[in-house]
This record gives sequence, C-alpha cells and structure tokens, in this order.
Amino acid sequence: MDKIISLCKRRGFIFPNAEIYGGFAGFWDFGPLGVSLKENIKNLWWKTFVFEREDMYRLDAAQITKSAVLEASGHVSGFSDPLADGSRFNTMFKTSAGAGDDAQIAFLRPETAQGIFTNFKNVVDSFHPELPFGIAQIGKAFRNEISPRDFLFRSREFEQMEVEYFIRPKEWENAFEMWRKIIHEWMSAVGIDSEKVHELEVSDDERAHYSKRTIDFEFDFPFGRKELYGLAYRTDFDLTNHSKSSGTELTHLNEEEKEKIIPHVIEPSLGVERTILAVLLSAYTEDELGGEKRVVLKLKPAVAPVKIAVFPLLKNKPELVKKAREVYLALRKELSSSTSLGANAVAFDDNGNIGKRYRRQDEIGTPFCITIDFDSLEKHDATVRDRDSGAQERVKISELSAYLKKTLK
Repeated sequence: MDKIISLCKRRGFIFPNAEIYGGFAGFWDFGPLGVSLKENIKNLWWKTFVFEREDMYRLDAAQITKSAVLEASGHVSGFSDPLADGSRFNTMFKTSAGAGDDAQIAFLRPETAQGIFTNFKNVVDSFHPELPFGIAQIGKAFRNEISPRDFLFRSREFEQMEVEYFIRPKEWENAFEMWRKIIHEWMSAVGIDSEKVHELEVSDDERAHYSKRTIDFEFDFPFGRKELYGLAYRTDFDLTNHSKSSGTELTHLNEEEKEKIIPHVIEPSLGVERTILAVLLSAYTEDELGGEKRVVLKLKPAVAPVKIAVFPLLKNKPELVKKAREVYLALRKELSSSTSLGANAVAFDDNGNIGKRYRRQDEIGTPFCITIDFDSLEKHDATVRDRDSGAQERVKISELSAYLKKTLK
C-alpha cells in the first residue's frame, strides 16, 4: 500500500486532501492523471452497464437528500456504527436546507440508490418502459466514517456506480445471475485481477435490512480480503416504503395484462474509488527490463490515463522537437476524438533523457511511447515501444494513427 500511495502522489494520480494544512482524514483529491483514470473507468461503466443495453435509463439525482426520504428507507434509524462505549453513531452527514424557521433537516446522501427510487415514477411516466428495466446513476455519496482508513478503501466522500433494475418478483433469480455475470465481465474489462476476486454469500444476519440475498465481491487487498462490490436483491422494500411514506402510488402497469405491481429490484453497486484501488493494485508490477529494475503499471489501455506518449530523442535538437510536436498534435487530433481513447489520450514528453521518460511513462501506465529520432526526419517513421515487453518497432508516421487504433483495442 505504501508503494501505491507514494506512486499516486508522485505521478499526479491522488493527493491527500488539504495537505498543506496537515491533511483531512477520509478525503482525497484526484490529480490530473487521477481524473483521467477515474473518467475512463466511469465511461467504461456507462458503456458496459448502460449504453450496450436497451433497457436502461440514466439519472443524476441531487446529493442533498430530504430527511423524509431517508426516514422511509431506514437510514435515519438504522444507518449507524457502534462506538467503543456500546452506543450507536449515525454515519450520515446531517445538514439543513433553508434559513430560520423554514430550515429543513437534510442529509448528504449516504448512497445514490434513494434518488433512483424517488424518481421511479417520473421515469415510468415519462418513458413508459416495460419490465424489466433499469435506472443507472454515477454520483457522490457521503458517510461520516468513524475511522476512515486504507487509502481510498474507506473514505468519507466517494462515488458510486449503481443500477436499480426493476423486475417482476418471479424473475429475480435470473436477473440476479445476469448481473452477477456482468460484474465479472466488468472486472475483466477494467483489469482487476480475477485471481484476487472472491464471491461471498452474505448471511442472513449480516445482510442489509432491505436485502433478501446479497453477494459481496471481495478483493485481496494488502490489508486483507475486503468487499469490492455488492449485488443485492432488494425485493420491493424501497418502493413499498416510499409509497407508504409519501402517499404516492409507486407501481408499474403492464399494458397488455392491465396488471399493476410494485416491482422488485436487483442492485449491482460498485464504488469508483474501490475500483481505482483494485485496478492499481492489479496493475502494479516490479520487474526487470534491459537489465534494469523498474516499476510499471500494466493498466488496460481502456482505463490508462495516457495511451500514447510522444518524445523527441533529444530535447536540445530543435528539428527533432519540431517533428515530435507535429506528430503529437496530429495524433492528438486524430485519436483524442475517439471516446474509447479519451480526451487526454496523447501526451508530449521531453523532460529528462529518454530512459527517464520511459520509466516515467511505465509508472503511469502508458501503453505506447513514440520516439522521433534522426532517422525519422529522413525515413518518415518513428519508434513505437510497447510498455509491457519493451519491444520496439519502426512504424511509418503516416500509418501511426491506424496502427495505434488497432493495437489499443
């Protein structure tokens, strides 16, 4: 963990929050590369869980939640951790909305799910979806953890990637198995080491109050085997409770059978920060290349914050720098427009000698480095170096874009 934390700060992935004031436990800031890594992971989640399906709807609900919502969901009475003296401490951040006598008690939401349930009727009335269908959301959640620890694993501010998948009660087992399979496919896509992943069937006395069945996907972190993701069968608990508390009917009408039901729910819940931590731990490698020891992040190209770095062989040769920048700008224009590669897919690097640049790019997980040398000026080609193997190949500059698009798939 110390090596990962050090690398993240040194290379601009993740910084301690308010570090110049001594830090603020449980809060982390994402640097330039961390933002790109996070966005790539979230974009891949949208692609896997939403865009590749025809039964999904997106949502972005407010982060401040009315007290009545969390009373109905059971969070006000039951969302707590034990203190050392045996009393309970509610881990929600409490606030108020409005001023004076008009102020209302509110909370920073402890999960994104309730915003989906309270908007269930709005989505149904607007789009008239047939069951089964899902509502998906990525958003911040907040928990006033008593003891935040283990870097990104347990923090007080974090992002969740969640789906509430609405089904007929008799379909829950098939839907549960479908999402279980999708979560495994997702972990492979982002580069989480499958050998470090384990399924835990959560026992009756350990499950959340709303769940009839829960599987935790656990990961072998350096500090132990801990929960990475959760898959829960929430039954009709949330819609039923919100219907009773609000006085609003939260049902779904089957147009063909003219049957009204309160749908049941399958919830795949994934944390952004825990995903980032598992991805970094899976990718972190110490090996030897060309007789020298190195640290390399063997990130999947889909999530790597930088896909391609372009170098001039020598910084003090204007003709090499000029040509390298021409190649860099051309590739940036051609490749950064691709949503699969990301807006910051291509970087220019002339800091230090070529060996230092390779080591720096290896540490941030850049799959390919392109070097413009003196031969490039005459033969109009460049050296393309593979991050994992260190193998180098000469490729015509005019063919670089097509070569990289094919290789980065």
